[in-house]
Amino acid sequence: MAGIIQTLILTPPSPQTRSSCRLHPNFRPICNPYFTRFVSSTRSRSISIPIRIRACERPDRVDSTGSEAAKVLNSGKGLVLGKQLLNFVDRNFLPLALIGGVVLGLANPTLGCLADKYYLSKVSTFGIFFISGLTLRNGEIDAAVEAWPVGVLGLCSILFFTPYFSRIILQIQLQPQEFVTGLALFCCMPTTLSSGVALTQLAGGNSALALAMTVISNLLGILIIPFSITRFIAAGVGVSVPTKQLLRSLVLTLLIPLLMGKVFRESFKGLAGFVDQNRKLFSKMSAICLSLAPWIQVSRSSSLLLQVKPEVFLVAIGMGVFLHVILFAFNALAIQGLSTASGGNQSVFSKKENANAFVLVSSQKTLPVMAAVVEQLSGAFGETGLLVLPCVAAHLNQIIMDSFLVNFWLRKDLASKHAKVGK
Repeated sequence: MAGIIQTLILTPPSPQTRSSCRLHPNFRPICNPYFTRFVSSTRSRSISIPIRIRACERPDRVDSTGSEAAKVLNSGKGLVLGKQLLNFVDRNFLPLALIGGVVLGLANPTLGCLADKYYLSKVSTFGIFFISGLTLRNGEIDAAVEAWPVGVLGLCSILFFTPYFSRIILQIQLQPQEFVTGLALFCCMPTTLSSGVALTQLAGGNSALALAMTVISNLLGILIIPFSITRFIAAGVGVSVPTKQLLRSLVLTLLIPLLMGKVFRESFKGLAGFVDQNRKLFSKMSAICLSLAPWIQVSRSSSLLLQVKPEVFLVAIGMGVFLHVILFAFNALAIQGLSTASGGNQSVFSKKENANAFVLVSSQKTLPVMAAVVEQLSGAFGETGLLVLPCVAAHLNQIIMDSFLVNFWLRKDLASKHAKVGK
């Protein structure tokens, strides 16, 4: 029988049962006279021949056991793949969030337009700087004050040096011309309101220095932008920029939430410790807030995207990538040159935290301020939507490129730490 070992020992029959046939429910009756005589003749030798018949398990049970083993093996592989996928998402959370925002905006622009209608972009910017205030340590403020020469260099690069690259952009011939003019205007803008700070935090840079450069450059930029546009783009034509409105908007969405976050951190006991222990979680929250901006911007511009030839828009995207590479290379060479000229490793310019903050913040340009400025130009440089559209792509490109760069820096630092531990 299945699963049970049956042992059958054949012994010579007794005289009383020699002529009888013994029945077994699972075996055919043995009633062969020759067999009986043979056993009888060998009785005198007193030889008993044990014959063990082992019943094997039924095939269906073997199949079920095999299938269960296969299921366990497959589930183990699934767990390993799931863990690898989660690790990949964790390491590349920011670029994946940004790309996801772009894809969602292209797939269903209605949701993004609805979010824009209810000022979700302003709420996300508020959230980014509120989180920045929560995570801002007093020691980081001291580090920002100590690195004031780097901050001054960053402000000069953002407001005075990088606008010169708009003249290079204007040399490119492309139709519609608004694409070229829009990117030239983009060069004259201050740094990004949120992504530069968020990327600096992820990279482990001097986030207080990044915040200082962001706040000051955007506040001063409101006063300097009109002169930059007039000098580099408008060729002497006066441009009216709503200085008071822009200043009020930046104070409300940038400065106030930053101060609120810092006040909350210092006012509630235990909050600072909780935030410091969960900095990775707050960085992800900041990345989610940051990903709302491209989602809304792409959703708003989706109708214009359908009116432009794909090859022309691809050229505009390439121009935006080229612009960011130029700005990044210029700032990297500037910080490296000053580091060498001012004392090498002992210089404030040579500190990795300061250099990362300077390069990331000084190489980016803000889209919201550019969109606000273009809206007030009343079509002086062409169709407003076509002016903004290549800048949307440039804005997304710079964030995605820098996020991958930050991931590369983090992996490099992790590998160096493991190498030191191994030694």
